[in-house]
Formats: sequence, structure tokens, C-alpha cells
Amino acid sequence: MSTETEEPELAAAESESPRRFQLPSLRLFNGVQFGEPRIERTEGALIGAEALTVIGLICAWMVAQMLLFGMLSHTRAQAILYGEFREQMAAATAPTGGVIVPGDPVALITIPAIGIQEVVAEGTTAGQLLKGPGHMRSTALPGQPGTSVIFGRARTYGAPFNKISYLRVGHAIHTLTAQGAATYRVDAVRTAKSPLPGAVTAGNGRLTLVSSYTQGRLNALVPHQVVYVDATLISRAYAAPSGGFGSVSPSELAMARDVSILPSLALSLGGLVIALTVALLARERLSNPVVWILGSPIVIALAWAAGEDLMNLLPNVF
Repeated sequence: MSTETEEPELAAAESESPRRFQLPSLRLFNGVQFGEPRIERTEGALIGAEALTVIGLICAWMVAQMLLFGMLSHTRAQAILYGEFREQMAAATAPTGGVIVPGDPVALITIPAIGIQEVVAEGTTAGQLLKGPGHMRSTALPGQPGTSVIFGRARTYGAPFNKISYLRVGHAIHTLTAQGAATYRVDAVRTAKSPLPGAVTAGNGRLTLVSSYTQGRLNALVPHQVVYVDATLISRAYAAPSGGFGSVSPSELAMARDVSILPSLALSLGGLVIALTVALLARERLSNPVVWILGSPIVIALAWAAGEDLMNLLPNVF
């Protein structure tokens, strides 16, 4: 009889008890009670996580802009420079020497052995080389007597000179300026530790290509050293106009950085931080899709400007 009474009571107790296992409470040290663990996410922790996510995205964007999106920017810049150069050649207004405005197209360079055809613009600062190869302002133009020097990037923004170290003695380099076409023959590929070539004799011309060189996969994003390609003019030389050449600043030398961009970089980064902060605050009042639609164009534009400014702080031939 007692067994029948205990069975209904046990069944009722089981039906009333929750269907999950509960950790027993433990009382330890001065009455502090420990039970089920509870994880609370504070507002500060969420903001910190979002901030770290944003910083990670910005860093990823900068790397993608240097190695991927920069190639698109370089292609567009080259198309614009090519159009300008064609118009100037047709109108006979392309520069032939002397002091030339930085950024103006001055020549077309073609290297069949490594598949290069690029418009060369005046100037060799890091910012000017984002558009393509640049002519050092203190040297003769291609095809003229004397030494003509052209810089080009090796890893970023299209990397037009990434294969010049593959050139060998005898390879041809062709240039086209307002004065006409010229052909050079490669004499040597050297580094800063290699012997310097001899002086150019009167009436003859030399073309020197300058870029950076890296060794190994782990050093792919770090410029290892400067590489030079010397080539002798084998076609007739065009007379250089009087007036001399422009002078160069330290930021126009090989592996130089342009620190004059720091104020612009501070403004672009500051604007990017403000835009991201406003976007995060707007999520409290607007839905995420609306915030993305309204904020993405502004954030991308500011990130692009900051990325290009940052490139000026890296070696100009990288």
C-alpha cells in the first residue's frame, strides 16, 4: 500500500521538476554562492569588438588597395595619360625638354621582352609614380644625348617595372617622344653594389630604368634593394633644347618617401574615423541596410584617399 502511494508522489514530483539539469549551488568562502555560470556582454565590450573589426577591415582594405585595387587605378591613369599624350603629339605640343610640369606625359616606353608598354610622366615622387613610370626631371628625355632615367614601381599600383630584372644584355627598349622614336640596347642589369657604368660620351645616349627588387616569398611585400637596367642608344640622338633640366628634391630619388603628404593623410584618416563613428551611432536609429547604403560610398572614398596618401610614405619604387 505504501508503495502505490509513493509512486504517484514520485511521478508528480518528476512532472513538476524542470526538464534540464541544474548545477547545485555551492557555498564557499564568506557566504559567496556559486551556481550556473552567467556571461554578460556589456556595451563597452560590444563597442570594443566593433572597433577591432573596423580596424581589421581598414588594414585589409589598405593591403587590397596596394596590391589589387591599385592596379585598376593605374590602368585608368594610364588610359588618361595615353589620351593626353596622343592629343599633344597630334597638336605638336608635347614637351621636348627643359623644365616640364610634373605629371605631364613625356614619352611612351615599350619593352617587348617583358611585355611592357607604358606612358611615362614627368616626376618620380611616390605620388606621381602611382600613375605609372616617371621620368627623373634632372635628366635628358629619352632619345636625347646624355643619360635619361625612368623610375617605375615593382609591387604596387600596376607594378609596371616588376620584371625589369629579367632583362638580359641585347634586349631592346623602344621609346617615343615628341621628337620621334628611339631604340636602346640593354647593356647591364645591376644593383647598388654593382660597378657603375662609364660616362656617356658626347653625342651618345643612355637609358637607365630604376625599380626595386625583392627576394623570396616572405619578402614579397618588403623592398629588398634597388635594381638598375642600363641601355645604350643605338638609334640617332635628337638634339635637346636649351634651357637645362629641372632640379630634383630628396623625395624624387630612388626608394624615397614623401613626408609632405602627412597633413593630407591626417585629414583623410580623421575623416574616415569620423565617418565610421557616425555610421556606428546611426545604427541605433536606422536599420543596418540603410546605414550601409548611406555610409558605404563616403567610407570607401575616404579609405581610398587615405590609402593613396599612405602610399606616399612607402618607397617610391615599391
